[in-house]
Amino acid sequence: MTSRILRPVRAGHAAQPRSAAPRGVRLPLVAAAVVAAGLCAACGPSTETVGSASPTTAGQSAEALAALAPSASASTEASPSASASPSASATAQASSSPTPSRTRSTSAAPKPARTSTASAPARVPGPGYDSSADGQKQIDAALAAAKADGRMVLLDFGANWCGNCKAADKVFAQPQTTAILGASYHLVKIDIGGNSSANSALLRKYSPSGGTYTMPVLIVVNSSGKVRTDTHTTGNPSLTAEGINAFLRKWAS
Repeated sequence: MTSRILRPVRAGHAAQPRSAAPRGVRLPLVAAAVVAAGLCAACGPSTETVGSASPTTAGQSAEALAALAPSASASTEASPSASASPSASATAQASSSPTPSRTRSTSAAPKPARTSTASAPARVPGPGYDSSADGQKQIDAALAAAKADGRMVLLDFGANWCGNCKAADKVFAQPQTTAILGASYHLVKIDIGGNSSANSALLRKYSPSGGTYTMPVLIVVNSSGKVRTDTHTTGNPSLTAEGINAFLRKWAS
């Protein structure tokens, strides 16, 4: 009787096409059918002693499970989720690749040399000479400023009672001449018309040729204090805007 009950179940299973259900659910369906067949056999009349297992039913159930095992394995191998995703693999390789470190340049760019045109105009003193000023301190300050900005130093030795000195002061006050002085020179005015022996010594230091000095004495020195031109030796330029401006431009650099 057990054999007659199992035949329709197996026959129905064989007649069902494999494409009727996805491979992933075939194993549960067949297992359910086997369990149902076992239940029918247990509930129907049997000549076997109670408690003994039917050899035929157990053997057929084992055969059914063994036959489905390769199909389940093939379904697992063919499943797309079982293989690694190419995009995920590429992402993992990209994340594992070392990121090139940015090299930082440690060399500092050279600072451009300061020029007189890039600096603020130097202060241009007003007309006249301050007899109480310390000429040496004035020169030292002008030389220090010249080292910082690259300008020249113009020493103007004169006196307040000197007519030529007053004429030169009028030209220095003109806008064009003031602009040239402010851009290229540090002007120092030193009084030699009084009784200052220190200021007279400064004149002889920068104009050692001696003799009678014709004022104003205009001496151009660089930031190291080296004399570039001395009008006591060369003679004064014309004390006009054209003459003084030409003199200043000539010795500005």
